[in-house]
Amino acid sequence: MRKMNTSLCLLALCLSVSLQASAAQAANDCGVPQLTTCPAPVDTNLPDVKDMLTWNQQQRVIGFRNDYRSYAGDVFAAGHAQPIPVMTRSLSAATYQYQGQRYGLQDYIKRNDVTGMMVIKDGKIAYQYYSHGNTPTTLWTSRSVGKSVVSTLVGIAVKEGKIASLDDEIVKYNPDVKGTAWEHVTVRQLMQHTSGVTWNEDYTNPQSDFAKLTQCEANKDTYACVNALVKDPKRTAYAKPGAAWSYSSGGAWLLGDTLEKATGKSLAQNLQEKIWQPYGMVHDGVWHSYQPGKHDVGAHGFNATLEDWGKFGLFIMNNGVLPDGTKTLPDNWVKDARTWNTAEKSVSTAHPDGMYGYQWWNNSVPVNAKDVSPKEGLSSQDTMWALGIFGQVIVVNPQQKLVIVQWSAWPKAEPSFSAQPLEASLMYNAIANTLAK
Repeated sequence: MRKMNTSLCLLALCLSVSLQASAAQAANDCGVPQLTTCPAPVDTNLPDVKDMLTWNQQQRVIGFRNDYRSYAGDVFAAGHAQPIPVMTRSLSAATYQYQGQRYGLQDYIKRNDVTGMMVIKDGKIAYQYYSHGNTPTTLWTSRSVGKSVVSTLVGIAVKEGKIASLDDEIVKYNPDVKGTAWEHVTVRQLMQHTSGVTWNEDYTNPQSDFAKLTQCEANKDTYACVNALVKDPKRTAYAKPGAAWSYSSGGAWLLGDTLEKATGKSLAQNLQEKIWQPYGMVHDGVWHSYQPGKHDVGAHGFNATLEDWGKFGLFIMNNGVLPDGTKTLPDNWVKDARTWNTAEKSVSTAHPDGMYGYQWWNNSVPVNAKDVSPKEGLSSQDTMWALGIFGQVIVVNPQQKLVIVQWSAWPKAEPSFSAQPLEASLMYNAIANTLAK
């Protein structure tokens, strides 16, 4: 009997070692051995990242789901996974009117090059969709959706006292900005994109600051390159801090850089320790890193599964309260994050209450939009949008207990608000109204 037990133990040990080796091999197959599971699919021919802004549709799909291995990255590991429960609901009644036509959800998906979508109502998955080969293990890149993750990590740093006040000048935590146009900009102004510092975000101009940042990312010594670009002493201010709004990935990168210096930890490490593991995210993720283990890009580069994008939305919907009841965010943080700033150019005819908060957008149906419906559903005061170029979206409405996540490969990085962004707001209104019945 002892011999049999010994043999069984040896067999079990061999099986365990074999399984571990297989898991490691699977991770190595995608070039990121720190990942517990290698995301599927693993594409073989990847588009050149230096051409990211001009990829065609198919290149964009492949590039966005392989971003985690196209660049250096820091893994933020899942802990005790708590998958989102599923309670499928019919969305066949969710229709919207746009440009004289009425469309349903499947029309919307096709018209807007949607590659993944999830609707979460009352903490349960009501609808999920994957296409173009994407799967539940695919890690899709956030683009600027990552900005909303960073601003949330700033909130946690404030709660923990690592950042004393949002009204502190960033030079207090990031001495490198001394003598530059950023020196007297506050943490709050960086989050609201009201720094007043000149930055050209034009995605169609190969000489824009954003295009130069993209080229820095395609080459070696990325941190030094981007650091020099953003903190260039010759960079000027166009307005006093807080006076005017202008979207700036340079400012967002600087916010992430400042947060890392204030906490002494990379964005990935902050995310893993403060949200990913305590909130029970289901899969590992990867953050695009400029200096692995030290610095991750604050402007974008968050790569995670569709379900975990949804779980991050739930974290926001639940005001940053962990399953054990721990409050990770300051009181009223989520409400403050969607209190739209009223600086010049944030307020518009389409969005008279403002369009931007703590790196969250107001993408409600414009008040001056004509011949569209439904205009009501997700109010601008109660709904926050994390948005990334080419159609990456997380929408959170705490009042309706609704989270909507979308991955896309739009043909344009930043289409007019009267195009895909408007269709999205109409579709989401229709979904909200259908699920409220």
